[in-house]
Amino acid sequence: MASFISHLSIDCSDAYSLSEWWKPVLGYEDEPGDPNLPGHDECLLVDPEGKGPTVLFIEVPEAKSVKNRLHLDLRPRTDLQDTEVERVIAHGATVVADRRGQYGPVTGWVVLADPEGNEFCILRSPAEVQEQPAPVFG
Repeated sequence: MASFISHLSIDCSDAYSLSEWWKPVLGYEDEPGDPNLPGHDECLLVDPEGKGPTVLFIEVPEAKSVKNRLHLDLRPRTDLQDTEVERVIAHGATVVADRRGQYGPVTGWVVLADPEGNEFCILRSPAEVQEQPAPVFG
C-alpha cells in the first residue's frame, strides 16, 4: 500500500491574509461551503478544476527563519513564464533569484517569495517546454 498527498500545508503568521494573497496566484478558491474568514487560524484553498492539490495555510507562532526545505514549483497555465513572473511580482512577490537562461536560452526558473518570505519557483509554460529543441546526442 502507498499513501497519497491530501494537501500541501504552509506555515504562516496570518492564514487568512496569506491564503487571500495566494488565491489569484494559483487561480484557487475557498473550499465550497467553508469560506476562509479573517481570524481563522487555518484556511484551505482548492483548485476549482479539481486537478491540483489543495493548499492549507496554518498559523504558527514561529517566524520563518531559513530557506524552505520544500517549495512550490509553478508552471503558468496559459501565459509565458516572463508574463507570469511579471504578474506575480506586480501582485507583491519579491524576486529571490532569477535563473532564466542560466542553463541555456529556453531553460531556467525564477525563485520568488510570497509576503511572508515563503519561496516558490515559476517554471516555463507548457508551450515553452514544447518549443525546446530535442537534445542532440553524439
